Amino acid sequence: MYGWTTSPQAAADEPRIVRLGFDGGLPVSLDGSRTPFLDLILGLNRVAGAAGVGRIDHLESRVVGIKSREVYECPAATVLIEAHRALEALVLPRDLLEFKRAVELRYAQLIYDGLWFSPLRAALEAFVATTQPRVTGEVAVKLYKGSARVVGRRSPFSLYQHGLATYSSGDRFRQEMAEGFIYVWGLPSRTWSSIEAHPTATLASKLRP
Repeated sequence: MYGWTTSPQAAADEPRIVRLGFDGGLPVSLDGSRTPFLDLILGLNRVAGAAGVGRIDHLESRVVGIKSREVYECPAATVLIEAHRALEALVLPRDLLEFKRAVELRYAQLIYDGLWFSPLRAALEAFVATTQPRVTGEVAVKLYKGSARVVGRRSPFSLYQHGLATYSSGDRFRQEMAEGFIYVWGLPSRTWSSIEAHPTATLASKLRP
C-alpha cells in the first residue's frame, strides 16, 4: 500500500543528514538551498521516503464514536515536524512552549473534526502566529532506517547560552543562589505536606462517634 516510503529494513545502511532552514516558522530551504515550499516538500518526501521515514499505522477515534485502523505515509511532514519542534525548543521560553503544545493538540483536533472555519480555530491560529517570528534558523536531521532524529540546530534567536549551562567551574550561573530559590519554590509544597499528612485518617477520626 506504500507509494512514497521504502521499507525501513530495505533502506540504505548509511544514514543521510538533511539540513532544513526555517524563517518565521516556515520551512524555506533544504540542504542550504533556498527552495519553494512545494519543491521542498516533494524533495524531502523523496529523501526521507527512501530512508523509510514517515510510516504511520494507528487506531483513530472518530467523532461519531467509531474506532478505525488507519495507515498513512508522510515522510516530509514527519521530518519537518521534528525539525520545527527542535527549533522551537531552542528559541522559545519554557512556559510558552508548554502552553503551545496544548494549543497544538486542540488545533489538530478541530481540524480532524472538520471545524476549520470555527472561531476557536481562528483564535488558536492567531496565538500560534505570535509564537513564530523567532522560529528562524537551521536544523540538521539524521534519517536512518525509518527514524528521523534531530542532531543539530542553530538560530540567531537561540536562548541557549553555553556559559550558563556548563555545570563546571567556569559556569556563569551562580550555583550558590539555587539554595534560596529551592526554598522559596518548594514552600507551597512543604506547607501543604505539613498539614494533615493523612487527611483520610484525620477525617475518619473526626466522624467517629
